Amino acid sequence: MTIMDGVRYQQFPLRRFILEMTDGPFGSSLTSSHYSDEGARVIRLGNIGSARFKDMDAAYIPLEYFKKLQRHQVLSGDLIIAGLGDGNHPVGRACVAPDHLGPAIVKADCFRVRLDEERLTNRYAAWALSSSFVSDQVASLTRGSTRARVNLEGARDIQLPVPLVREQHRIADFLDIETAYIDRLVDTQREFLSRLEERDSALLDIVIDELIQSVGNQPFRRFIVGMDQGSSPQCDAAPAEDGEWGVLKVSCLRPGKFFPDQNKRLPEGEAPNIRSEVREGDLLITRANTPELVGSTAVVPAVRRKLLLSDKIFRIRVDSALDPRYVALIARGSRVRAISSAASNGASQSMANIRFEEVKEWPIPLASLATQKEVVARVDQTLRQVDHLRSKINHQLNLLHERRQALVTAAVTGQLKV
Repeated sequence: MTIMDGVRYQQFPLRRFILEMTDGPFGSSLTSSHYSDEGARVIRLGNIGSARFKDMDAAYIPLEYFKKLQRHQVLSGDLIIAGLGDGNHPVGRACVAPDHLGPAIVKADCFRVRLDEERLTNRYAAWALSSSFVSDQVASLTRGSTRARVNLEGARDIQLPVPLVREQHRIADFLDIETAYIDRLVDTQREFLSRLEERDSALLDIVIDELIQSVGNQPFRRFIVGMDQGSSPQCDAAPAEDGEWGVLKVSCLRPGKFFPDQNKRLPEGEAPNIRSEVREGDLLITRANTPELVGSTAVVPAVRRKLLLSDKIFRIRVDSALDPRYVALIARGSRVRAISSAASNGASQSMANIRFEEVKEWPIPLASLATQKEVVARVDQTLRQVDHLRSKINHQLNLLHERRQALVTAAVTGQLKV
């Protein structure tokens, strides 16, 4: 292989090679009520990787209903393009439908394409669409402030570098092999991260179990002196800048961690509910989130002014016998996490809710205030060491992603002659 300057291949719009293209069913044509445990597969955005089909989070609709949506059907070898993206998953990325799917359709915000493969092969097109050459280009075609989006016509206009078909096959074969090496390294690093999470959880549970065996526990309600929550007015999609009012989203809380940048800007002319402004030291709990994250608890560190609670976040005031940081630590343990997940209810598995009455029943070990502070300091020190290792692994993952993307882009543009 030889490094070459510039884009070596002539460029053409995707529409020039399309035999058939459709998007997924929108609105009432496909809602959560249509899903079932088996039947025809529904291909969603999460299944579209960078030239890889991600066979995860399988969703189905009954075969009888599938027959009504035949025009959205996906066949083995079809090209599938993502019409919606975010920072980690670029809009326009694509993959090829695998052989094992069986009956399947694409969901909304996904496009199913059949190409004239005598001129543009599906495998090469998937790699080209997943390159930085295309993602940078598609950014100018997309609309949407928080999640980049491209419509059906916009997707047709995407320009691709198109070499001769025999070279398309060579490039696709080369990238299949070379990126597989990188993907295995990524999987190994992610497995290591998962093991670190398990280690964190196990260490914390040992500490909590020892406390309960030593001093027993009481329901959280014994220590609560007050609770409030904010409101959720219609807000701008963009986060608030410094000096602007913003309403916190549920994503501002993860177990033990607070992310102030996860907020939505309050529109001009909308009066802020100043009583809902968060302050350093506030103990916050999410009452709505995914089943895995509902009940996430954290203490607000030093934070800028003008951030407001939403109606999906509880702010709890506790009496002087309890350190809020200790509550946040106990709430990270598997006992409270399991209680929150089991107590949650909601219309779908994507969003669950807990009631304040259920939060009040959380078991809190009856340690003295001095012991609480000592436990918090000891656990924090251990977790900081693990966080340092975690940050190094995440840095390696970023480098591997950059390497993979650079390799793909160089190959499909001819800068890397295979």
